[in-house]
Amino acid sequence: MRFDIITLFPDFFASPLRSGLLGKALDKGIAEVHLTNPRDFATDKHHRVDDEPYGGGVGMLMKPEPIFAAVESLPVLPRQAVILTTPQGEPLTQTVLKELAIAYDQLAIICGHYEGVDDRVLNLVTREISLGDFVLTCGEIPALALLNGVVRLLPGTVGKEASLKSESFEEGLLDYPQYTRPPVFRKWSVPDVLLSGNHAAIAQWRQAQQIQRTHDRRPDLYQMWLQSKTNAQE
Repeated sequence: MRFDIITLFPDFFASPLRSGLLGKALDKGIAEVHLTNPRDFATDKHHRVDDEPYGGGVGMLMKPEPIFAAVESLPVLPRQAVILTTPQGEPLTQTVLKELAIAYDQLAIICGHYEGVDDRVLNLVTREISLGDFVLTCGEIPALALLNGVVRLLPGTVGKEASLKSESFEEGLLDYPQYTRPPVFRKWSVPDVLLSGNHAAIAQWRQAQQIQRTHDRRPDLYQMWLQSKTNAQE
């Protein structure tokens, strides 16, 4: 899968692209990442990529011309999406990550800066995505989260692909509590059921923990899960 990241700060990605599973996936050719700086496409002598907003206001906006030129310089694969990272976009969820991993061969991700981008850039964009209801200093952070989340779903990235099916959000629930050695740490003990060797009992305990944990920590997800169960029974 090809990723094209349109960024004013390519160096931001230097370490993450060499680290952990993401770095290994790139080394294996499971995915490839290309960084394009819109400043390279600015046509004035100062290579400006931002300007004051019409109508007044605080801060600067990214100009449309360098962004359009940067995106239009890219090769286009048959299944391409052009994504803008913005607080105004749809929330990035596990469902969205799975859809992107399956539906596309190429993701071009535009990283916003300053007070955002000229709204005409949306004529390039096929999808707007947000990490949540908060504002960051740059679009590189959500772009990296999106890149990481999609690549780990591609075949060959995660050693035990079965583990992808038993983690948070896969069944609409949070993950169950997990433990490793030692069996007792500072008087806190691993639940007896996990030491029992009874796989049916362990599975039942884990599901109950998922339901309870989701109910307690994410009542919004719990209500959605209940509704999905109701709909499945109708």
